[in-house]
Amino acid sequence: MTAHRAPSEEQRMPLLSAMYANLKRPPRSVTDWLADAVRAAAIVIVIVSLFALPFTDFAVLSMSLPAVMLSRMIGLRSGLDLVTCVTVFIAAGSNVIDLYRAWTGWDLIVHAVCTGVLAAVALVLLDDARVIEPTGRRRTPILVATTAGLALSAVWEMVEWFGYRFITDAIFVTYDDTIGDMIAGGAGALIAGVLASRWRLTRTDRAAL
Repeated sequence: MTAHRAPSEEQRMPLLSAMYANLKRPPRSVTDWLADAVRAAAIVIVIVSLFALPFTDFAVLSMSLPAVMLSRMIGLRSGLDLVTCVTVFIAAGSNVIDLYRAWTGWDLIVHAVCTGVLAAVALVLLDDARVIEPTGRRRTPILVATTAGLALSAVWEMVEWFGYRFITDAIFVTYDDTIGDMIAGGAGALIAGVLASRWRLTRTDRAAL
């Protein structure tokens, strides 16, 4: 893995332009349509939740929107785009309808899968921004995805702690839960990195970056 200096403002423009081009690209397959349908449903549900649900539930649901939009903007291949949209919104929705308490083990499953797809998104973003340079080495995406996944898991656990400490004690936070979630997230990110080292994550027809 080769480190690069942060891109200048001039260097960022092509990346942003490409992301915009990917965002406005019309769907070209059934999977594309399904991913866009999930994306549209997520946006509508978040807007409705602002008026129909407690603010904490709206905040949790709205946290899914950056991921479901980014997966299209960076040109993830259609199947991965669909999986990302569904997984991220299920992860947020499970908080709202309290599935994490109701179904034993659901928390760990969602942490593994959700962190895995987010690690894949992070891997593509870092590559596009020239922060990393795979150069054909299979271990690079494995190391980067796993590191990104562990970092995302740590940030999420901090968000949960902050919510429990300052917003509502209905948020379930224990030491064992935190460590278990981070292990599951790290495992999911590792699997994503292994898959990324063998298969392309992005569409062949996406806008060049």
